[in-house]
Amino acid sequence: MNFIDLRSDTVTQPTEEMRRAMAAAIVGDDVYEDDPTVTRLQELSAKITGYEAALFVPSGTMANQLAIMAHTKRGDEIIVGSNSHIVAHEVGGAAILANVSYRIVANPDDTISGADINANVRDQDIHYPETGLVCLENALSNGTVVSLAKMKDAYTAAKSHGLPVHLDGARLFNAAVHLNVDPKEITQYCDSAMFALSKGLCSPIGSMLCGSSAFIKKARKYRKLLGGGMRQVGILAASGLISLDTMIPRLHVDHENAGYMAKQLSQMPYVTLDASKVHINMVFFSITKPDFRHTAFASFLLDKGIKINPSEGGEYRFVTHNDISRDNIDYVMGIIAEVLNKNTF
Repeated sequence: MNFIDLRSDTVTQPTEEMRRAMAAAIVGDDVYEDDPTVTRLQELSAKITGYEAALFVPSGTMANQLAIMAHTKRGDEIIVGSNSHIVAHEVGGAAILANVSYRIVANPDDTISGADINANVRDQDIHYPETGLVCLENALSNGTVVSLAKMKDAYTAAKSHGLPVHLDGARLFNAAVHLNVDPKEITQYCDSAMFALSKGLCSPIGSMLCGSSAFIKKARKYRKLLGGGMRQVGILAASGLISLDTMIPRLHVDHENAGYMAKQLSQMPYVTLDASKVHINMVFFSITKPDFRHTAFASFLLDKGIKINPSEGGEYRFVTHNDISRDNIDYVMGIIAEVLNKNTF
C-alpha cells in the first residue's frame, strides 16, 4: 500500500533526480577533506547562509550539539526555549556532550526576546554558572516563524553581553519563504546556524552546520569525536546539492497545501484550529468531540492508508511535504469529516 504520510516532512522519499545523482556521485574521503561532492555542498551551504564555511553532518541533532560544544566550555549555561528541539528532542545531549546546563525561557509563543536574554544572563556571583550561548529557533517547533525584528532584538541583546548566538534552523528555508526574504536575512542575526536537508528538502540523510572558518574547524574535530567523520559521503552530499538547487524553490507549495488543509479542517465540527499560526508546512489542531477515541484514531487512519502521529496533549500535527498532493489532502479530509460527522469508528 502507498501510504499518505503526514507524520513529518522527514518522511519524504528522495526524488528520482536525487537517486541518479547519488548513484553517479564523484567521491573521496571526507575525513581527509578530499570528497569533491561534499566540498561543493559545504561551499554552497555557506554561500546561501552568508557564512565563511559549512560542515556536512548526519543529523540536525548532531549539528546543534556540535554548535553547543564549539561555542561553550564545560560548566557553562545556555539560554534556550523550553519547547525548543534542543531541550525537548535531543535526549539531554548538551548536558552529556558539552557539560552545560540549560537556562530555560518559557514564553507562550516559544520565542526568545532581547528582554528575556537580559533577564537570564548570569552575573558574576560565585554561586552561578557563566552564560555561554544563546540558542534560537526559526522556524519554531510549533510551526510559526519568528520575525526579523525579533531575531535582531535577541541578537542585539546577546551581543551586548558578549554572547554567541546559534540558530536551530532545521526549517530555515521554510521560514525564509514565509517571510519572503533571502535566508541570509535571517542568519545575519546568528553566529552559527544549522539547517536540515532531510526535513522537507527530500534528502535521505543530513544537515548542514554553518559559521566562521574557525568555528567549523572546531566543530569538525568534535564531529570526529562523536563518530561523525564519514568517508565516501559524497553519495549523500549529491542529494543535498539537489535539495538546495531544486527543492527550496518549491517549498511554497507545501505551505499552500498546509493552508488548504487548515481551511478544510477549520470548517469541520469539533475541530479547534488557529489558522493564523499556520506559517509553514505544519497544521496543529485539536478534536473536541465528546468521547472521541483519540487512542484509536491513528490506528483507524492507518487502516485507511494514512499515517499520523498520536495526539500530544490532545493536539494533532499534520505536516505537508513533497510527497503530499492536494488529492491526498482531499482524501484525508474526507475520512476525517466522515469520522466527525458520522462517528464511524
